[in-house]
Amino acid sequence: MTIKIINTSNHDLPHYETEASAGMDLRASINNAITLQPLERSLVKTGLFIELPIGYEAQVRPRSGLAYKKGITVLNAPGTIDADYRGEIGVILVNLSNEPFTIENGERIAQLVIAKHERASWETVEVLSETVRGAGGFGSTGIQ
Repeated sequence: MTIKIINTSNHDLPHYETEASAGMDLRASINNAITLQPLERSLVKTGLFIELPIGYEAQVRPRSGLAYKKGITVLNAPGTIDADYRGEIGVILVNLSNEPFTIENGERIAQLVIAKHERASWETVEVLSETVRGAGGFGSTGIQ
């Protein structure tokens, strides 16, 4: 699949690091470093604009290394970029650590995964089919 992209950053286009990678790293495209204090969040621009085909979305996900090592994650993970969105891709980062974290221009801040999706239509009914689980939720399938 080919996706149209505009790159106004001074960084290479996102790309797959390995043959089996599902995501491509997104890099910060910022004029000045951003320091996130503990529990602070910021919208970090990437300089990328994309045109997805209808039936696809781009998911913005945390980078596992950044989350594990630094406590930095994507606040609305996964963030969804719809096929009709034409604005700049921005990443809402949050610092869940106890230390300030500085984001520099070009830093890998998130992953972008392209995914096909379905559109659902609703059918109003009076009764749903029964299952073993039933209405149990919020940990009901595991050992407490």
